[in-house]
Amino acid sequence: MAPSGAVVDAPASGIDVLFLAMMVAHTEQTLQIVRLGLDRAANPEIRTLIAAIEVTETDELSSMRGWLRDAGPSAVAAAARHDHSGHSDATVGLARLRAAPAAQVDRVLLDVLGAHQRTAAKLAHEQLSVGTSARVRELARRIEQSRSAEVALMARLASAPLAGP
Repeated sequence: MAPSGAVVDAPASGIDVLFLAMMVAHTEQTLQIVRLGLDRAANPEIRTLIAAIEVTETDELSSMRGWLRDAGPSAVAAAARHDHSGHSDATVGLARLRAAPAAQVDRVLLDVLGAHQRTAAKLAHEQLSVGTSARVRELARRIEQSRSAEVALMARLASAPLAGP
């Protein structure tokens, strides 16, 4: 019996496991983008934003991997073989970011990361209506809100004159 006031969570359904697998792959790509951005970005506001994204998404990644382990070996295997290429352009974005001349890195980073985070918000929004696990739906709600806020902030930064340090 659950303690008084505790949320009793439904077991992760196939759709929950699929969402977690997609988000693990997506988050791994996000971390590649922000780490490259931290190496190359000049604008202090952008650097602060991507450092915060790195901390948040590293924590979320740890939780998601744990939940997949809790769901069993088949869930872990499904996550390991999930092909994320159909709903992500991170590989192309990373190549653009690597190739960007120093003077264009901040703008390219905002463009690449903004598109990537819009995709995360969309995936999370879709999970909200179909997921069965309360903790996975709560994660999806947080992802949708945070990624949407990040996209709005990146749009504001992109419309302002960018200055280096």
